[in-house]
Amino acid sequence: MDSPNVFHLLSAKPQVSTKGGTRTNATKSNFPALRGMAVYRLLLHERGVREPHWHPNSNELAYCLRGKGVVTVFGNYGERETFTVSPGEMFFVPSGYLHHIENTGKGDMELIIAFSDGEPEEFGLSASLGCMTDAVLGNTWGLKSKSFSGLKRSPRNIVIGMKKSRGDAPEYAYFQSKYKYNVEAAFPLLANDGGWAKVARKNVWPVLDGLSMYSLRITDKGMREPHWHPVTAEMGYVDRGRARMTLLSPDGSVDTYTLGRGDVYFIPRAYPHHIENIGREALRFLVFFDQSTPGDIGFTGSVRAYSNEVLGATFDTDPEVFEMLPEYHEDLLIVSRVNPRD
Repeated sequence: MDSPNVFHLLSAKPQVSTKGGTRTNATKSNFPALRGMAVYRLLLHERGVREPHWHPNSNELAYCLRGKGVVTVFGNYGERETFTVSPGEMFFVPSGYLHHIENTGKGDMELIIAFSDGEPEEFGLSASLGCMTDAVLGNTWGLKSKSFSGLKRSPRNIVIGMKKSRGDAPEYAYFQSKYKYNVEAAFPLLANDGGWAKVARKNVWPVLDGLSMYSLRITDKGMREPHWHPVTAEMGYVDRGRARMTLLSPDGSVDTYTLGRGDVYFIPRAYPHHIENIGREALRFLVFFDQSTPGDIGFTGSVRAYSNEVLGATFDTDPEVFEMLPEYHEDLLIVSRVNPRD
C-alpha cells in the first residue's frame, strides 16, 4: 500500500511533453503531503531547451543527474551569468530571476529541481512576449510593427523547445559562477562505514536562500539515525537503492514505508524519522531542505542530555536500564547497523 508521504516521480506521467523533453511535477496539487516545497524532474532531449523563464513565488535549486548543459541567469541591474552544468553539479536561481537550461551534450540531460513553494508559479519568455502586440514589441526595440509579424506567439509558455543544432558551450560558460556549486567534489561533512554526506548549504555556498541540499549515501551496513529538524522540512529524491523510512505524526500515527529509485518523500518540520538501507547496493539520496542552513537533532546526541532518572520516569522503566547508552556530545548522523534488519 502506498504511503501518502511518498510520490513516485519517475513513473508518474509528465505534465509537459514535447520533442525537446519532458517535465514531471510533484507539487501540492498532486502530492498533498508537501508543505512549502515542490520538486520537478526535467528531462531535456538532445538539443532540448528549457525556455528562459522565472518563478515569481519561489527560489529554485537544481541537481544534474546526467548529461551536460548550459544555464544562463539574468537578474537585477543587468546581472548576467552563463555557466556549464554536468553530473553532480548544482545551480541556484533566486525568485524572479530569468534563467534557461539547454542541453549541449549527446543524449538526454536529467535534472531534479526543488522549489521553495508547494505550487511554483512561472512566467516564460514565450508567453510574456506572446501576450504583447506587434506595435508594443516594435516600440520596445525601436522597430516597425511588421518586424514581428513572422514571430510565432502565444500567451501560453512553450516550456521546452528545440534548437536547430546541438552547439557547444561558449568559452565564457566555463568561468566560475556564484550560482553554481559542485557538491559531489566537496569534502564530506562526515564519512564512516555507514555512509557519508556532502552538503550544499549557506556556509559553503553563500548565494543560497531558503533552500539547501545534502547528497547522502548510506551503505548496505548503514542507517541514518532517527532524528528531526526543528525548523526545517525535508524533501528527498531516491536516485539509487532501496530504503525504509519510519515517520511519526503528532496524532501518534506511525507510517513505515519503502522507497526505490525515482521516489520522492516529504517530512514536515520537526517530525521524527529515520532512513535505513534495505538493499544490497549503496543508497543514494538527494535531500532538499526549506532552509539554507538546516538544523538537526538526533537520538544519539539528544537522549543522553537527560539523566537516567528522567529517562526512567519517561519510559516507566528502571533507570539502570539506561546505563547501557553511550554518551555523545553531538549526533552521529549516520550509524553502522549492528543488528539484522527487522
